[in-house]
Amino acid sequence: MASQTMNKSRSSTQTLVIDALFIALTLAATMFINIRLPFMGNGGLIHLGNVPLFIAAIVYGRKTGALAGAFGMGLFDLMSGWTAWAPFTFVIVGAMGYVCGLITEKMTCRPAIANVTGITAALIIKITGYYFAEVILYHNWVAPLGSIPGNVTQVVVAAVVVLPIVGRLKAMATRNSYR
Repeated sequence: MASQTMNKSRSSTQTLVIDALFIALTLAATMFINIRLPFMGNGGLIHLGNVPLFIAAIVYGRKTGALAGAFGMGLFDLMSGWTAWAPFTFVIVGAMGYVCGLITEKMTCRPAIANVTGITAALIIKITGYYFAEVILYHNWVAPLGSIPGNVTQVVVAAVVVLPIVGRLKAMATRNSYR
């Protein structure tokens, strides 16, 4: 009985630490590895925050992916002057992490196909979510179209970084897990 309690406590602690780590990594990658784009659409930002987000979702699952995206990028918006975007980011990027993780958990095909499918679904959520967020913020249906190339670039760059390494990271995490 005490052994079960200790394993559950260790597992809960490990999950908490992993979630916090990926929130911090997502925030840091968004904040410190970025390029502002004043010339594209309504401005915008190309950043690498999607890299730890996708790693979290694919390796540790939908909950960790959702937390990393929602809190990591939501905190970035609050801390960097993009405050009006924070509620939208919290929902949109949280949904990206959740859906990417859900797809990679549930698909029974080759992991590479599941990973590409999960990231593609996240891309669709990002484009659609931020398009409608801009419609709400700018009261314009055409101007948000200018942000689509930047959103696509962010996710494609993240995919190029994540896809070659995430299989090995997932194998290492599984081998070293208490879950």
